[in-house]
Amino acid sequence: MEDRWLTWAKQLQAIASTGLSFCKDEFDQERYGEIAHIANSMIAQLGTVPIERIEGLVSDFAKGYATPKVDVRGAVIEKDKILLVRERSDGCWTLPGGFADVGRSAAENVVKEIREEAGIAVSARSLYSVRHKAKQPYEPDARDFYKLFFICERTDLTAPSARGETTDVDFFPADRLPRLSRGRVVESDIEAAFAFQRGSLHTTIFD
Repeated sequence: MEDRWLTWAKQLQAIASTGLSFCKDEFDQERYGEIAHIANSMIAQLGTVPIERIEGLVSDFAKGYATPKVDVRGAVIEKDKILLVRERSDGCWTLPGGFADVGRSAAENVVKEIREEAGIAVSARSLYSVRHKAKQPYEPDARDFYKLFFICERTDLTAPSARGETTDVDFFPADRLPRLSRGRVVESDIEAAFAFQRGSLHTTIFD
């Protein structure tokens, strides 16, 4: 669960973004700009990072109504082991996935991400979890996310291979997981995938 102050700062940031996008009065624009600066300063202070970095993270600031970003992740389970990829950025492991691209459905996006990060072709079979990142034990993030997790199945026998943003790929049993990239995935996401695959979880988890 993210810090309450971070939640409030992100909400102020979203209000400022939407306000600047739609308001016409120059004084209101100035006020929303001040709110944005205060919100970004709060987030920078909480994360002990430069304010410029916070401002750079929100690429769609003041470009329409502020909404959460969408992250998709795919769980491929074979012989009681789950496919994970090692991220080049932090050297830790995660379910393959990433930002959802415009023009593709969520399922099409997760298929694309698994192909790009693990080198295999899959189909998305079930949506097993929808998480609000701020309400789960992920690493804190200046952005707001909905995280969609799919059970996927391979559609050919191509061997997995790391590529692009990943440096390694392998299958792991539930009781011997490597160090996870906790901004992307946590243990409960993987546990839920195994439970759904085995039939002990019958409905999609959501926040």
